[in-house]
Parts: sequence; C-alpha cells; structure tokens
Amino acid sequence: MSLETNTIAGPQAERVFLLLHGYGADERDLGGILPYLDADGHLATVLPRAPLAAPGTPGFAWYEFADTEAVAAGYAAAREQLDDLLDTTCAERGFARAEAIVGGFSQGAGLALGLGLQAPTADRPHPKAVLAMSPAVPSPDLLALDPQTIGDVPVLIQHGTDDPLIPVKQVRAVARSLRSLGVPLVYREYPMQHNVAMESLRDARGWLDQVVGGERPDEPVPDDPIELVASVTTAEWEREVVQSEVPVIVDFWAPWCGPCRQVGPVVEAMAAMRRGSYKFVKVNIDEEPRLAEQFGVQSIPLIGLFRAGRLERQALGAKPRQQLEAELGMLVLP
Repeated sequence: MSLETNTIAGPQAERVFLLLHGYGADERDLGGILPYLDADGHLATVLPRAPLAAPGTPGFAWYEFADTEAVAAGYAAAREQLDDLLDTTCAERGFARAEAIVGGFSQGAGLALGLGLQAPTADRPHPKAVLAMSPAVPSPDLLALDPQTIGDVPVLIQHGTDDPLIPVKQVRAVARSLRSLGVPLVYREYPMQHNVAMESLRDARGWLDQVVGGERPDEPVPDDPIELVASVTTAEWEREVVQSEVPVIVDFWAPWCGPCRQVGPVVEAMAAMRRGSYKFVKVNIDEEPRLAEQFGVQSIPLIGLFRAGRLERQALGAKPRQQLEAELGMLVLP
C-alpha cells in the first residue's frame, strides 16, 4: 500500500527531505515549519501521511502503541515502507539517496532515527543526515544499528525539558548511546513541552546548513541535572518516604495538569532552600495510582507533608511559596 504524500519542492531543490509527522497528526502538520528550515527552497520536502488511524485523535499513526511485540512489528513495517518511499522519491526526482535528509517529530522522529541509521546496503546507502525533534524511541533495539557504519551520519536531536509525554532523561540516554557508538551528534534542549519552538527551528536551520556543507557537527551530551525533587514510585515509597529521617514533602502531580506545572518550580525552590531539613519528592499519580488512592488524592496538585510515612498536612492547588510553606507548617524549621 503506497503512502499518501504531499511534496513541496521549488525549482532550486537539490535534495530530498523526508519529514515524518508525529502520532495523531497528518502530512500537513509539519508543513508550517518549512519556511524556517528551508527559506531558500533547496529541499524537495516529502510529507507522507502515516497509514494507521490514531484512536482518539483526528490524525494518524505510524504504528500502534501496544504490547512490545506489536510495537516492534509495527515499527519495522513502517520503516520498511518509508525506506521504499525514500528510494522511489529520490529516483523520481533524480536526486541521490545518499544526499537525502530524513527527519521527523515524536513518533516520526523515532522512525527517522531508525531509517537513517540502520545498516546500509549497496542499493540503499545511508542518507546524509537525520533531524529528530522530540523523538519517541520505544526501544533502542528497534533502531537496528550497525556500529560499523552509523558513524557516517550526522544527527541532531532536540527535546523539551518540560516534555510531559517523553521524559527528557530518556532522550538524553538515547543521545548518549548513539554518540558512544561514534555517531556525530548534536543534542539540544529547550524550555518547552512536546512541541517545536522558534529557538529549536533556528538551531535546526543552522545545523542543516552545516551538514549540507559537508560538516559533521559533534558535541558532548550534557549530564543529567541534579534533581531537587526526585520522582518516587510505589516500590520506593517505603525507603524514600516512610524511612526518611527528616520530614518529606510530596508533590502529587500528573503531566496533563496545568496547575501542576505551575507549582513544580515553586516546590523546587522550596527544595533548594530547605535542603537537609526536609526531603522533597514527587509522585506521578497516573503512573502510581495506588499511592494516590492510599492517601485520598482526588485533586492535584496536592502537596503533602509526611513524617514516618504519615500524611500530617497538605496544601491543594498552585500557590505562592510562602502560602504553601504556611499551610504545610514549614515557616519554622523543625
């Protein structure tokens, strides 16, 4: 089954740019960023539509989020289909596949990494570069990398520090893994969620100019920042909260909760100021519903003060630091 595509190419186009949308979107979704990435019209941009309907959205998916085997099979099938599309498009346009650029956002970015870095063949060489914006990589094993050959392909990975769908630590780990295998890689983070920002587009444009000019930019991946408010799971609750020698402030939150994102920096500021006197942790109630049920968390954000595992005081909603501290009884250090 051939993919429905939208191609944007001017008379100055010199190479194919295969750009893959994310889960729940369609082939029109990334068209709006092209003036920022290709202002001079040197790319023949191919925007394909994913073949599967994405449940609960008006858009489409490259593969279904299901059990591990289904994801692996869907990912492999989508990559093969896109491999064929890249071959066909380059042949029709008269451009070399080795000069093509592949990119994408989210689910499409994860596929772009697999497509661009998989082991090449005589008929299907690596593309010139890979642009991965907020990539969803279900498992690094799905990329089917060949350590002997992937060092030829420059990669730019961009991600939001506040991405509620794909944790930034997970993407940093993917970036470190690729760079350890010799991939010339640039990894950049931005204060954004699961989206594309103007600053990221400017960086992508500059990187594209470099790789088209024959450069292979390579930068160290930054270390994970020290977490002032670490995430705690049900399995860790006993050790981190119940057995804590100091009172514990627990931030019950969820990625979809706007007020939670507002109060998060406030709790971090409290953690920086009260380090040593209190321990600060957070619980994602979507991932740890048993803890939320155990302590009667029905609305979030809920900030609780725990001693020896007992909830003694709580504050509900996004509030200024001084008000939170007053409601939690923190104005006088224990």
